[in-house]
Amino acid sequence: MAVTWFTEEFKTSIAPSRMFKALILDSHNLIPKIAPQGIKSIEFIEGDSGPGSIKQTNFADGGHLKWLKHRIDAIDVEKLACKYTLIESDILFDKIELVVYEVKFEASSDGGCVCKMTSEYHVKAGVELKEEDIKQGKDKAMGLYKVVEEYLAANPEAYA
Repeated sequence: MAVTWFTEEFKTSIAPSRMFKALILDSHNLIPKIAPQGIKSIEFIEGDSGPGSIKQTNFADGGHLKWLKHRIDAIDVEKLACKYTLIESDILFDKIELVVYEVKFEASSDGGCVCKMTSEYHVKAGVELKEEDIKQGKDKAMGLYKVVEEYLAANPEAYA
């Protein structure tokens, strides 16, 4: 099994602790509320949100995916970092075995933060994965980060 890595970074004026709380610690409550057109619900089907917990994201009707399951591998509240693995979906992946994500929120000099994400794609034997193969999912994830950023900017008391 081959492994392909992609990294993504974006800057925001929102403090790292607020982004971490909204996107990592409370995403299961916040995301369906502010992005119901894309995400119907997010629920823990195993565990209590700590390492080893399994979280299922249920997408709104009409998309190509109905649901995804992620396992939380590690959460470091002090370092504002999280590692989780995409372990299952309602569609069969023809190229990918699993995907490991690491997300870190670091303070920037202007009071905001830099969100750093690394995606580690474990691809099936004999398969080559190119960035365009995962572009749609990457774009949706970045779009979700932007929706959360806009929500936090419009609601400065939220997750403060």
